[in-house]
Amino acid sequence: MDWSIQDIAKFAGTTSRTLRHYDDVGLLPPSRVGSNGYRYYDELALVRLQRILMLRDLGLGIPAIADVLAGERDDGHALRAHLAWLQQERQRIDRQISAVESTIDSIEGGEQLMAEKMFDGFDHTQYKEEVEARWGKKSYADSDAWWRAKSDAEKAEFRTFAAELGFDWMVAAGDGVAPDSETAQALAKRQADWLSTIPGAPGYGTGAPTKEYFTGLAEMYVADERFAANYGGIENARFVRDSMLEYAERQL
Repeated sequence: MDWSIQDIAKFAGTTSRTLRHYDDVGLLPPSRVGSNGYRYYDELALVRLQRILMLRDLGLGIPAIADVLAGERDDGHALRAHLAWLQQERQRIDRQISAVESTIDSIEGGEQLMAEKMFDGFDHTQYKEEVEARWGKKSYADSDAWWRAKSDAEKAEFRTFAAELGFDWMVAAGDGVAPDSETAQALAKRQADWLSTIPGAPGYGTGAPTKEYFTGLAEMYVADERFAANYGGIENARFVRDSMLEYAERQL
């Protein structure tokens, strides 16, 4: 069974022009073209379009989406990685919704606001105690000041990069690549490069995180379920940890 370009545009909440553009750039070719020149799409094309739209929601551009799709051999693994990320985002958004609803109820009911409940799902300081205990108060203060100074657009860009990196880790874990493989080590380098850009992080300004910091984070990703959730669960977090430890031994 297949569907016309108009049907697909309607189902996906997009436009025929967008779908034609995806075809022109090689991202989503139609399954067939009718004698009338109309484009038609089958079930496999719909699955691919779903992945494209989810990657767009992550903030990826067309070249990056093409790279992601080209590197994935299994639609099931890729979609499970997407699902894990979406579930994590849903949990965070549900907490925000609950916090805002609680605030509205308190305001409209004339009740005292519960400050400790108002910012659930919003708080970027949730790891403050861990950071200060491991790397000192100055490290936390520097990173906190850096984050607060960012514009909303800059914060969104940072979150998008982190989400893209986390997604790529999940896909690699699902593909079953080895921690010492070229793919895993390239991801570990991206992780290291990203961490080295955060003020307050040990090694900031040197182009690479310190080995102690990098390996400490790697272990935390497995030990703390809040970190593991960023990578789709404990099993994936173990893969991230092992890859980072291997990278640290080789490069840091």
